[in-house]
Amino acid sequence: MPPVQEGASTDEIKLACLRVGSAFYALDIMGIREIIRPLPLVQVPRAPTYVDGVITLRKAVIPVVDLRRRFGVISRVEPRERIVICAVDGRIIGLAVDEVSEVATFARDEILPAPYYMTGSDSEFFPGVCRHKGNLLLLLNLRKILSSDQRIDAEQIQQQALEGATKD
Repeated sequence: MPPVQEGASTDEIKLACLRVGSAFYALDIMGIREIIRPLPLVQVPRAPTYVDGVITLRKAVIPVVDLRRRFGVISRVEPRERIVICAVDGRIIGLAVDEVSEVATFARDEILPAPYYMTGSDSEFFPGVCRHKGNLLLLLNLRKILSSDQRIDAEQIQQQALEGATKD
């Protein structure tokens, strides 16, 4: 479960609901600066394969991580691509996602720990799950996702989470 943000209610958390490929994710809005339409990218030599490049936003140069590539996802759904500008450990980074559908408020007890079969690094990348409008949302831990070189097969993890949720 995400930490309680200073000044936030301890009973509720606001999460941005994101889609990457056909899977749904959630991100604590306290780490989000803004959500923008895609801007022209400048390629960066020798960047990791999941880094699209950099954008310039209000005179700031911001690296953009494509979560589709980071998660090994091929988009099968028509994208309404957005770049989510986030603050992670004092750094500003953009996340390219297929869609940001809404910001929703959840009671903290609606956020469940990662399923028991997601152990080790999988549980570090996706520390919790919740249901919203019939979809299972995996909560993202950006710090871990961005600092690890490990391959993340999000579609497999999403499928396992769905199977585990139907058994409970």
